[in-house]
Amino acid sequence: MGKAYIIGTGPGDEELLTIKAVKVLEKCTAVLYDRLVSNNILNYLKEDCEIYYCGKEPGCHYKTQEEINEMIVKLVKDGHIVGRIKGGDPYVFGRGGEEVLSLQKEGLEFEVIPGVTSPIAVLNYAGIPITQRGMSQGFHIITGMTAAGEKINWQALAKETGTLVFMMGLENIERIMSNLLENGKDGSTPAAIVMRGTSSKQKKVIGTVDNICAKAREAGLKSPCIIVVGEVVALNEKLSWYEKKPLFGANICITRSREQSSNLKNRLRDLGAEVTEINSIKIKPTMDNLNEVKKKIDKYDHIILTSVNGVNMFFDYLVKEQIDIRSIKANFSVIGKATRKALESRGVMPFIMAREFVGEGLFKVLKPYLKKGEKVLIPCSSSSREYLKEEIEALGLKVDRVHTYDTVCGDMKNRKAFEEVDYVLFTSPSTVYNMINVFGKEEIGRKILIAIGGQTAKALKANDLHCYTCKKHSEEGFLEEIIGIKEEYHV
Repeated sequence: MGKAYIIGTGPGDEELLTIKAVKVLEKCTAVLYDRLVSNNILNYLKEDCEIYYCGKEPGCHYKTQEEINEMIVKLVKDGHIVGRIKGGDPYVFGRGGEEVLSLQKEGLEFEVIPGVTSPIAVLNYAGIPITQRGMSQGFHIITGMTAAGEKINWQALAKETGTLVFMMGLENIERIMSNLLENGKDGSTPAAIVMRGTSSKQKKVIGTVDNICAKAREAGLKSPCIIVVGEVVALNEKLSWYEKKPLFGANICITRSREQSSNLKNRLRDLGAEVTEINSIKIKPTMDNLNEVKKKIDKYDHIILTSVNGVNMFFDYLVKEQIDIRSIKANFSVIGKATRKALESRGVMPFIMAREFVGEGLFKVLKPYLKKGEKVLIPCSSSSREYLKEEIEALGLKVDRVHTYDTVCGDMKNRKAFEEVDYVLFTSPSTVYNMINVFGKEEIGRKILIAIGGQTAKALKANDLHCYTCKKHSEEGFLEEIIGIKEEYHV
């Protein structure tokens, strides 16, 4: 028999996901998710995890709640570790209780993983504290979906001096505000609506109970939104921080794996961007090709590693074949900080590092140390350029270029994630070809495209796709290019 986890994943910002939620997601064998789940959450799942989209869009439910309950029960009975992942917290208008009761009724094992709830987190990102000494000593969280219902005590709510937060209430905002006014709420009371809080699409409208409806219509807000009423709204300008970051509003797609893109992702996020990770490349190890040079691996003077994958494949081969690293006399040279970091994690310091993410950069800094007659090993991808081999051989050195891995097209767990993207960063021609295979040229062409170097730009232009090319062929170059474009064109 399996087990179900009802998992809260927070309001949108991936980094608000709890450590416990991550641990559980990594062991799930089947997952059900809906539209309010953050784009990158599915990347924590195992490759063979079964994924089911439940919809839960306003006026359009792919599956009814009853169908979802039945599906969770069936999957658990089939022996799956089931993750029912939800935006926010499962028990704050998330129908988590209904799902748990259906499991309890069948005598099935379950756990509930709390999530950071949107009424608090979204207001935080909007610069609105839900409580504030001297202004609000409490708060009420009310569903906006049933604003016409008799269960809401509007007379009591209107008299409250604390903060009122209405969830899922955009469609009923006129009724909500009129009910408050009719029951005595001062029309000058500050009010706000926050759309898509904690994401790159966050949008905030500030007004009063009297005029917030008109301002919402004028702004063209769309669900999901949180409506907040109370004096604390007046603090939004002073306490705003998220919206002031230089890359706020930008959703940037990284086309490399989580392991390879972590540093760039963190730097983009620190600048206020939302980052969508799409692993457009899967690695197929072919490290056994090193058998060809195994007997002379201790004879090389230089070993050149051009990627993190190249590092991992080479050292994994040494371990597999029980080759003592101390027998290798070669100087190791790398391209980029990520590759250097991967090498250092293996206990080896690089002799030379090219800061630019291209072969030309490495050849330039390594050339003074290359001597005629020396032996060079380049373990690399089968799709990598011949440039380094050709240039080094032209100096009179012997070069063995060994393919230790292939790059094949990756998979896309959630295609809807790409709809939100504003910028796409390409790090190699392979990422270009694979992204085109997954999404098509037309969809990619709607985005702002940035290539790390000339070869990557060439691959984009060959497919009639306009792109910007980094002046510095590095992560720093990406950052400078994005900031420059955003400042110039306000996108």
